[in-house]
Amino acid sequence: MIERSFHRLPTHVAIIPDGNRRWAEAHGLPKEAGYGHGLRPGLDLYKLCAKLGIRELTFYGFTHDNTKRPAKEKKAFQGACVEAVQLLAQYDASLLVVGNHRSPMFPKELLPFTTRKTQGRDLIRVNFLVNYDWQWDLFQACTAEEMVVGGGSRLFKTRIASSDVSRVDLIVRWGGRRRLSGLLPVQSVYADFYVLDDLWPDYRPEHFIQALEWYDRQDITLGG
Repeated sequence: MIERSFHRLPTHVAIIPDGNRRWAEAHGLPKEAGYGHGLRPGLDLYKLCAKLGIRELTFYGFTHDNTKRPAKEKKAFQGACVEAVQLLAQYDASLLVVGNHRSPMFPKELLPFTTRKTQGRDLIRVNFLVNYDWQWDLFQACTAEEMVVGGGSRLFKTRIASSDVSRVDLIVRWGGRRRLSGLLPVQSVYADFYVLDDLWPDYRPEHFIQALEWYDRQDITLGG
């Protein structure tokens, strides 16, 4: 564990764990073998965030667009997401899975986590985006309108599907790609974005510390 003090830590960090397939190919393995090698990094990163006092952590599991991949890969990343959530359910966290759970692409094992579940002590909020699609997320606001009548006027409240996920302060992406890939468009609107060229299965604590050091130097004004 790297000891480091920071003037300012992000409250909520979102992780895009990219590069699993490229890592597998580089190690002479079939593409689908890479997803399982991303489990240990996820657990290690959770432990580091909890120790540092980061209050919320979001992992980008897989997107609706990822389901266009070959059947072997779909089965592999679905299984890795199930194993990751079940693994973290043994630790102190408040777990939530966000994604289109009415789709057959959503793992049934994760249905209990589509409402937030606290495991042990509520040290950190952990969100998994599973079968997530930003258009689906925003569309829920159009279909979940609530009418509140008072004083002769009508107030319409809307809710996006990811409404229980807070604003993201820092996004860290492994794998060298410089794009958000549809990650939480509402919550990420003011997020700082840090990219690592290293592939996700090669995660080291130094990677995340490097991202936090960079964030610590930024001038965060939120437009003010």
